[in-house]
Amino acid sequence: MKIVIADDHAIVRSGFSMILNFQEDMEVIGGAADGLEAYSLVAKLRPDVLIMDLSMPPGESGLIATGKIKEEFPDTKILILTMHDDEEYLFHVLKNGASGYVLKNAPDEELLLAIRTIYRGETYIHPKMATSLVREFFKKDKTAEPADMFDLLSNRELEILPLIAKGYGNKEIAEMIFVSVKTVEAHKAKIMEKLNLKSRPELVEYALKKKMLEF
Repeated sequence: MKIVIADDHAIVRSGFSMILNFQEDMEVIGGAADGLEAYSLVAKLRPDVLIMDLSMPPGESGLIATGKIKEEFPDTKILILTMHDDEEYLFHVLKNGASGYVLKNAPDEELLLAIRTIYRGETYIHPKMATSLVREFFKKDKTAEPADMFDLLSNRELEILPLIAKGYGNKEIAEMIFVSVKTVEAHKAKIMEKLNLKSRPELVEYALKKKMLEF
């Protein structure tokens, strides 16, 4: 199987490449430092599996890139590799089209199992996280409402929220994500409305709580 690795640390990409290339059924054909580069490589190389880190500053995050890549290239299976063992990240990446979720501190054997599992068209989630997923599913089924307004944010809003919290102005954000200033302002207003926030300090506090400043 052909594999692309997206992680902003070159040493991480090299380390995983060595592990995967040692396997008879795997070949790493490319590496990317952020979500935009990952998108370009998938478009060019059409790998069977994309291993995607969630946190890749200052470029596009893995969470946003996952949705874009899966929409355009559905045949590429995406495995999220991250330090976050947070249920909310798990829900969002699965909703965005990822086929698996593995923690960076997992043993090599688990990474290899996850890759082979999603390559077969199945889903791989660490047992601990799978339990949380099932529990959340039944909770949402009973309430028929989102457990958190965080679930209502669009991909673009999830991209903009941490940038606002980090102190970037509307013009800076517009240049970073290639949209107009008016578009940023509109998304910002929607974010504040959906999360019922009244000020930037409240937004920063919310982003910190959700660990979004690590993106």
